[in-house]
Amino acid sequence: MKVKNVEIKNPIVLAPLAGYTNRTFRGIVKEFGVGLVYSEMISAHGIIYDNKKTIELTEVNPKEHPLAMQIFGGEVELLTKAAQYIDKYTDADIIDLNMGCPVRKVLKAESGSKLLTDPEKIYRIVSAVVQNVEKPVSVKIRAGWDHSSINADVVAEAIEKAGASLICIHGRTKSDLYRGKVNLDYIKMVKAAVNIPVIGNGDIRSIEDAEKMFAYTGVDMIMIGRGALGNPWLLRDLVCWYEGKKIPAPPTAREKLALCKRHLDLLVEEKGERTAVLEMRSMAAWYVKGIERTREFKQKLNDVKTKTELHQLIDELERERC
Repeated sequence: MKVKNVEIKNPIVLAPLAGYTNRTFRGIVKEFGVGLVYSEMISAHGIIYDNKKTIELTEVNPKEHPLAMQIFGGEVELLTKAAQYIDKYTDADIIDLNMGCPVRKVLKAESGSKLLTDPEKIYRIVSAVVQNVEKPVSVKIRAGWDHSSINADVVAEAIEKAGASLICIHGRTKSDLYRGKVNLDYIKMVKAAVNIPVIGNGDIRSIEDAEKMFAYTGVDMIMIGRGALGNPWLLRDLVCWYEGKKIPAPPTAREKLALCKRHLDLLVEEKGERTAVLEMRSMAAWYVKGIERTREFKQKLNDVKTKTELHQLIDELERERC
């Protein structure tokens, strides 16, 4: 499949997850064969004002391609300038505009899901960005602000008319946050409304979930978010399923813990020990999901402050459970 001039080898996509889909995790996920990865959400304001930490988020590892870099903001000029920076100064393959995040801080900036209340503004933003960059532009949306204002089809039509090359639709509303089940009818509605490729997002945690989304909605690609945390093997299995290959055996506890330690080591190289350890305390809890009797391990994670301490804690769990 092609998105403008970007070749995507399979329809399995890693979602943008704030605090998780950094270069390290994206690189690990690419090793498991996914067709496309998204960066975590990056502030357009931070890019424009040359915030050091924000600019660091725009760095791309050559192993990550193809990659969609996601930005958020609430104004036409702001998003256009940030998109121009990504277009000119980064190795991203696709520029993605976040119009679906339901988090309060993002909404206060008149961005994320807030934009769904104004399809005309969405058209102006997307049109301005498309006209000022060379890279293909994608947009990630939700079904609407709430269940009394479902307008994903109208929004999708505006996005396509404005010149975007790709749409991702999460089958929940802003008011749903991450509660309840994803509504595949909303995703199907968007797919029927446009001719550009559509990615379906929400609640894919198994091959059965993927089969259902593809069959019911007709989407071109599927996006996996929380289901991939600590479990890139799910993405591997989805790729194998799509390619008609035999599904490998599930990872053993030892394999999970080994990748957790490798993830830690790579993240330390990317972000430094202090930040990496803080972030891995959360990620490590995802890696041990499914391993029996890990309550004490998770409790001790809160006190870990160094790479050595976390390695020792993982080794201790491995001796007890493997």
